[in-house]
Amino acid sequence: MEAFALSDVGMCREMNQDAVFAQCTPIGNLDNLFVVADGMGGHQAGDYASSYAIARIQELLQKEQAKSTAELFEWAFRTVNYEIFEKGCSTPEYYGMGTTMVACTLDKNRMLTAANVGDSRLYVYSRNKSIRQITRDHSYVEELVRKGQITRDSELYQQSKNVITRAIGAAENVKTDIFQLELEPEDMVLLCSDGLTNMVPDHIISLFLSVPGTLEEKAEKLIQEANHAGGTDNISVVLMKTEPAEQEWKNKQNVSESEEETRGL
Repeated sequence: MEAFALSDVGMCREMNQDAVFAQCTPIGNLDNLFVVADGMGGHQAGDYASSYAIARIQELLQKEQAKSTAELFEWAFRTVNYEIFEKGCSTPEYYGMGTTMVACTLDKNRMLTAANVGDSRLYVYSRNKSIRQITRDHSYVEELVRKGQITRDSELYQQSKNVITRAIGAAENVKTDIFQLELEPEDMVLLCSDGLTNMVPDHIISLFLSVPGTLEEKAEKLIQEANHAGGTDNISVVLMKTEPAEQEWKNKQNVSESEEETRGL
């Protein structure tokens, strides 16, 4: 597995209120962890909310190991939500702050578990050059789209797409969406803030992911494209790629040989 994370302030904002995290090695009971958070709130409140959420979820997942992966994410999101809500209520300069958050982990069987609150997204790009949005946006217009009341190319969608209906820290309790699916060898996972998806449509994102190059090069090109389209918001990208089938087989063989050597001792 390989991964790369990158965040950019964009063309119109003075401060980057996004935060990203990517670690391919174990954290607590998880084999790895990838997170994008998009903060909101005046002054430095949004910056604090997203940074706190990223740091705190690492701490929580590191120390709690007695739950399933889905339960771990639900518990960690719920805990971070309550702490940010309490901080916003008790500290005037942080009043009304919040953050979106999307996170995922991949186990040794290529089972992806993802969690999200808000409109930061997770996509899976497969070897057949198709892209799928796995998470569902918690936004006013996406709820109308799901009900069949508007389309994504409508004027109302464009005018109101930044109005979210759920965020970490916005209320005392929060509902976290959990998704699980099995990936294939060489699949790519993209986590991103809406600073990318509001500027770059899915088919163009897919095009950039299909071009040969490293994950770092792909992330940089996606952010460049968002800035070229206007860069009206902070832009964050985390890319992760599963191993080729032959490398995966070699790793399993090495693990088996190591276990046999250990038993022999």
